[in-house]
Amino acid sequence: MKVCYNLENAMRGDILDSAEKIKELRERTGLKRKEFSEHIGIPLRTVEDWEAGRRTPPDYIPRLIEYQLKYEELVKKGNKDGREE
Repeated sequence: MKVCYNLENAMRGDILDSAEKIKELRERTGLKRKEFSEHIGIPLRTVEDWEAGRRTPPDYIPRLIEYQLKYEELVKKGNKDGREE
């Protein structure tokens, strides 16, 4: 019983970590959930469920979203730097 309980807690911790990561990424963009979901191409309900911890995204999804946002930030910065010269 204790092993099941610990496994359940560990799984719940993974869900919360993913939920917090998705929410952190969204908040970093300053977008509302609907805008964020449209921007990354994932249904609004899915993003809501991830943030609430009702569903867990595959492990690669938070990393992929973070990569996309960093890439967009670099492109935006590159465009600004190019205009200032």
